[in-house]
Amino acid sequence: MPELLAQTIIGLSLAVLALLLPFAAHRTYLLLLSRRPPPELPRRWSGRLPPVTVQLPLYNEAPVARRVIDAACSLDYPARALEIQVLDDSTDETVDLVARRVAWWRARGVNVCHIRRRERSGFKAGALAAGVRRAQGEFLLVLDSDFVPEPDLVRKLLPPFRLPRVGMVQARWDHLNEDANWLTRAQSLLLDGHFFFEHGGRYRGGLFFNFNGTAGMWRRECLEDAGGWQADTLTEDLDISYRAQMRGWRFVFLEDIGVPAELPDQTGAFEIQQRRWSQGGIQTARKLLPELLRGPWPLSVKKEAVIHLCGHIAYPLTLLLGLLIYPSALARRALGGEEFLFIDLVVFFLATIPFVIYYAAAGRKRNRPWGDLVPSVAVTLATGVGLTAPATRAVLRGLAGRSDGFARTPKKGSGGVFRERPGSQTPDTLFKLAMATVMSLFVGAAMQAQLYASIPFLMLFAVGYWSLGVGGLKRFGTGPRIPQQQRVEGQPEEENRPEGPRPLAGLQVRTQTQVRDECEAA
Repeated sequence: MPELLAQTIIGLSLAVLALLLPFAAHRTYLLLLSRRPPPELPRRWSGRLPPVTVQLPLYNEAPVARRVIDAACSLDYPARALEIQVLDDSTDETVDLVARRVAWWRARGVNVCHIRRRERSGFKAGALAAGVRRAQGEFLLVLDSDFVPEPDLVRKLLPPFRLPRVGMVQARWDHLNEDANWLTRAQSLLLDGHFFFEHGGRYRGGLFFNFNGTAGMWRRECLEDAGGWQADTLTEDLDISYRAQMRGWRFVFLEDIGVPAELPDQTGAFEIQQRRWSQGGIQTARKLLPELLRGPWPLSVKKEAVIHLCGHIAYPLTLLLGLLIYPSALARRALGGEEFLFIDLVVFFLATIPFVIYYAAAGRKRNRPWGDLVPSVAVTLATGVGLTAPATRAVLRGLAGRSDGFARTPKKGSGGVFRERPGSQTPDTLFKLAMATVMSLFVGAAMQAQLYASIPFLMLFAVGYWSLGVGGLKRFGTGPRIPQQQRVEGQPEEENRPEGPRPLAGLQVRTQTQVRDECEAA
């Protein structure tokens, strides 16, 4: 290898590592912050319960629409103070399904309305903004279609709003189908780390953190003061979160309150979600970081905001690192640095151990047994590496100021198959398979060249790309046109009882008499 080329490869590798290692160290920092005691919060609401609007944004969600409507309409809250908005932008049979379900609940005294827009401008942000304009509530609870709240959720989220300037209260996400396959188990650890340590650490450390788009309640005054929902990024939730906190509003994270939700159990659906989050995070950074860095906030808040909003840049950096591992080892050998060949093994441990500890700690928060947790952590690390292929394109487009448009995550519901194909995954799948092939060739070449210290890193990359690449080859089924538990007109009333992914604990259908009695009691 020419000396100049070898020096260039080593220099580039060092630059990538210098940018990546702080992201790994940052996970440990958040983990430590999350161990601080949380701020004291009110545990009960005093006085008359305030009006609350529950917003359910839907777009072609036939497999899960009935389930979330039933759960929302069964919330344990005085009927005179509860409004349910089904914000339905659908263009398929979901419209009729929702109309029938809304009528069924309205006949039983629940204040639920079916809101349709003439055009889907602004996507989810536009639907939520349209709902806010019509909302009766002082507080607004947002629930995506794949979430199934317990009946007491509203009552649990309200007490922190007794504190001045609390604008949003976020619950953690729980998982309805964590054990469906290796992908859902990996996602459960990714999300648990996010909520327990990223949210927990930022909240307890007095730093900015974000509303997660669902399972959180807003004070209407906060939303309006921050400028309302805006659709100029793909992560409208992250955008409004930072704008609100920059206006002086406080956010609260309730670690002990969970809302069950469905995890995507196929690669294509999972990657749609991750691409949207990656591109939207970069768009939000471009939009808000200049103002935030010029503003009066503490340096600790600014530094955390940079790492938080720019965190997805780690995807292209990690992909580039994978491509440089083997050439870098060859370059060191070419320059006579045989004694430094072990450095790959050192870097491997420095880069992976913080993540191993992070996800293992997340699993222990759920009391997962070590026998299941150890392989799950390994799979989670490989999944994160595999994501670098599809997420890199999204990040680069976000950095360039471009947008792929809002693509919702396909939902499965109780029907057992996905409702629709989410679009062609061919480019990303081919890229993952190409990266998997390159990494596999690097493994073989490293073994032949006796560069054994590089092999653990190369194996991790190869497994990650092969796992998601092969998963991407599976085609999405079109699924049944009507979910299996959808009521057919003319069936007995018993068949029209509220639906859930399991018998929902405490879920009860309120009769009209019960609703009237509840109103009088309230």
